[in-house]
Formats: sequence, structure tokens, C-alpha cells
Amino acid sequence: MKLLVQGNNIDVTDSINDYVQEKLQKAVKHFQTMTTKVDVHLSVARNARIIDKHKAEVTVYANGTVIRAQEGSENLYASIDLVSDKIARQLRRYKEKLNNKKPHNPLKATEIVKECLIEGDLIGDRIPELPSEVVRMKYFAMPPMTIDEALHRLELVDHDFYVFLNKDTDEINVIYIRNHGGYGVIQPRINNENGDNVN
Repeated sequence: MKLLVQGNNIDVTDSINDYVQEKLQKAVKHFQTMTTKVDVHLSVARNARIIDKHKAEVTVYANGTVIRAQEGSENLYASIDLVSDKIARQLRRYKEKLNNKKPHNPLKATEIVKECLIEGDLIGDRIPELPSEVVRMKYFAMPPMTIDEALHRLELVDHDFYVFLNKDTDEINVIYIRNHGGYGVIQPRINNENGDNVN
């Protein structure tokens, strides 16, 4: 297993590197047969207003699946401890799902996607604005998958959403965690030649 440690606004000393190696080796010990690579990214925020300045982000590549976790705290070593525990739990959950012949609590697309009207103003007194510049670009493989498979991947990446190529429609979709529980799927709406929405 290849383990790479990188730092942002921090010098990754030998003692930090050794600590990361020890904690992550322990976290992935029972999953080494399926783990090919582990990327660790440590960073320290320079903004004095940020409480949890020390962040540790771990990305594990296992059997073609990406499993990701991040944690932050006031201490770098504590952040490493927290993210190691979290990635170990996610790997355990991933392995359990692989071992189960039947998916645990399978969901149908019709149960996930429910259209409803939203009343009121969701923005309130906030002014919506986009960042002034793109600060990071990410590229990733996008093999076709079902909504259930995308939901499983969402649970592994420690994000609020997951972008995927829908196997059934051959379109880009986004599955996301709803604020009030459950999941939603964003799908493109097809326009006919007159420009009318078709669904």
C-alpha cells in the first residue's frame, strides 16, 4: 500500500510523517488487501477567526472506489487521530456492504426523487454570491452507475453531494443529502424543439 503525506501551510516534519504513517497503517490494517493507495493532506488555516485550524484529509483508493474523510481541530495530532478513526469506520462500512449479498436498505429511484414546491424565500436576508475565482479543479472518472450505487458512493466520500453518470438515463445526475433528512437527486430536464420542458 502506497501512503503519501502532503502539507499546506505546514512543514511535514519526520515526527508528523511518522505519526501519520502509524495512525493510518493501523486504520487500514484490516483492509490492506483492497487498499491500493492512501493520500493524506494536512493543512493549517492562517485565518485567526477559524477555530479548527488544523485539518487532516484522507483519501483511500480501494478496489476502484474512493473513500474520503476529513476532520479539523485546534491541534494537528488530534485532527490526525479523528480522521484515522473516521476512515477506519468508513472502510469497515464499505467492507460490510461488499460482503452483504443483498444491499442494506435498498432504495428505489422513485423513493429518493420526490418533487415538492418550496414556499417562502430560502435565502432570507443573505446576498447570494459566487467566489471571485476558481481555486481548485478536480477531475475524476465517471463510470455509469445506478442511483443506489451513487448513494453508496456518497456515503463513502464525506460530502453532501455526489456527481455521477446515471446508468439508466446516460445523463449526469447529482445525489445529495437533504437538510431535513433523506436524499434527493438532481436530474436534467429535457426541452423539446419548442423549448418547453418535457418530463
